[in-house]
Amino acid sequence: MDVKSISIIGLGLIGGSLAKAFRHEFRDIKIYAVDNCTESLIFAEKEGVLNKGFNNCCDEIWNSDIIFICTPVSKTIKYVNELSHKIKKGSILTDVASTKGELHNYIDGLANPPLFVGGHPMAGTEKSGYTNSLAHMFENAYYVLTPTKGSNDDAINTLQELLRKIGAIPIVVSSPEHDTVTGCISHVPHIIASALVSLAKNNENSQGLIKLLAAGGFKDITRIASSNPSMWEDVVISNGPVVVKLLEDFKLIVDGMIDNIKLGKNKEIYSFFDNAKAFRDGFSNTATGLLPKQFELIVDVTDEPGIIGKIATLLGNNGINIKNINVSNSREYEQGCLKITLSDQENTDKAFEILEASSYMVFRKD
Repeated sequence: MDVKSISIIGLGLIGGSLAKAFRHEFRDIKIYAVDNCTESLIFAEKEGVLNKGFNNCCDEIWNSDIIFICTPVSKTIKYVNELSHKIKKGSILTDVASTKGELHNYIDGLANPPLFVGGHPMAGTEKSGYTNSLAHMFENAYYVLTPTKGSNDDAINTLQELLRKIGAIPIVVSSPEHDTVTGCISHVPHIIASALVSLAKNNENSQGLIKLLAAGGFKDITRIASSNPSMWEDVVISNGPVVVKLLEDFKLIVDGMIDNIKLGKNKEIYSFFDNAKAFRDGFSNTATGLLPKQFELIVDVTDEPGIIGKIATLLGNNGINIKNINVSNSREYEQGCLKITLSDQENTDKAFEILEASSYMVFRKD
């Protein structure tokens, strides 16, 4: 398909990033958006990202070649219902929701289903809204496509080609496969992270010792618990059966560990940690995964006046974009005390080389 127009419904973090990525790559394609935040639409128009923004669907949206629905699953179903009878013939509908079963079951159950290909970009941050969107959000990130009964090869190929142009890595899987994988590596981990925070909260003392010492590794492993509660309510309900099954599997693992500790089974306890380490060490270090990645470096420096300013100046003079720099007081599992948070992989790699060339002992945050 020769794509001449793209519409995006929901100009938030993902929708805004798609709009920016497409505009950066395709100057001649018409890009429209629908959002209830007029301020974001006006800002995107002034930036040159959008040709036009609207508060409601209209002719420009219905006549677009591809329509990305970037809303929670419940709203996505409503938009599919509204659009399926109004869009032009051959128009491709797709979404970005992190669950597929509920949506696909609805679409496949329609008497005359639209040309719909499910989509889920494995990229994002804990932040939300158009102001936090990034044109390079999808570079080296997997973008899962899940066909429905109404899909065809031309639509899938068109989306794959379009996504490759913005740096994404499209892969095609079934809806059930998608929901099991995302449930395992995203949905359940968000529940577990929140459960760990609840455990810490329930065991906090009057001196606030847990909050004081949680600034290191514990804060890192529970980082995703700071995500939008409303969004995760929608996700967990939408993928409910899969999430419940995985939580039951997780409970069996925890129960097994409890028994091994009670009975002092050293061999089983060692195997538990060894097997987890072996599998985890095989994860990819190159492609972007589903959970938001932190771009951080740890620098081992002595406590001396002006050291933070010295390093910040060194990196700033070399055009490095620093998001945050601070001393880590709780660092049981970290080498070095100065933590530098950067904006992306390119800045992280460049900063590492500059610091190492200046004889600093620097470590990547895995």
